[in-house]
Amino acid sequence: MPRIAVCYLVDRRGRVLLQHRDEHAPRAAEQWGIVGGHVEDGEDFDTAVRRELLEETGVRLGPEELRLWWEGDFAYSDGHRSHYRVYAAQVDLTDADIVLGEGRAIVFVDPEEALSLDLAESNAHLLPRFLASDVYRGWTTV
Repeated sequence: MPRIAVCYLVDRRGRVLLQHRDEHAPRAAEQWGIVGGHVEDGEDFDTAVRRELLEETGVRLGPEELRLWWEGDFAYSDGHRSHYRVYAAQVDLTDADIVLGEGRAIVFVDPEEALSLDLAESNAHLLPRFLASDVYRGWTTV
């Protein structure tokens, strides 16, 4: 089963960093997903999420800055399954600090707006749960 390491970054205003995937994405093309991706052979989840974050956004975070929020299997409607580890971190960054390394856009999105976007299937499942989590609520004052 493919292993996937992704990360929700939350800015000081409570906005969540999301990636607008382009037409070349092998899954969820032209939809909004979570920054991150496949864990490579010989790589662990913790290393993979930091590598993916750096490659896709230019953001370098240490292991102590990332918090494991959720781990489990996700089954897509077409029957494809992947094992996910979803990390989260609160960051003092803005869109200007993000380097677009992959996809159409990677930006911080207001939570209410995020839920109305055309979300990738996995993100449509996970994002509402993340926004309702104690982790996210602990980082916001709203």
